[in-house]
Amino acid sequence: MPCKTLTLTNRRGLHARAATRLVTCCQPFAAKVHVHRGEQKADARNIMALLMLAAPCGTELTVHAEGEDADQALDAVEALFDARFDEDR
Repeated sequence: MPCKTLTLTNRRGLHARAATRLVTCCQPFAAKVHVHRGEQKADARNIMALLMLAAPCGTELTVHAEGEDADQALDAVEALFDARFDEDR
């Protein structure tokens, strides 16, 4: 199962708008994507689960993907993190 460790660099961290963008990013893929913060785990297609991670700016998250297009899903999530969820422009 491929995974990447990514750091939240947008000012507000994984708040409602950023979590919504993450959900939207993962929807086109068949792969199951999960986000881990320490022992906490959230389905990347579940906004409430993502918000429960309470991840501020600077938090390291590990993103796991499982399925036939897992690598593509991880690349899309990484691009979203790199773009700071299109917020800090």
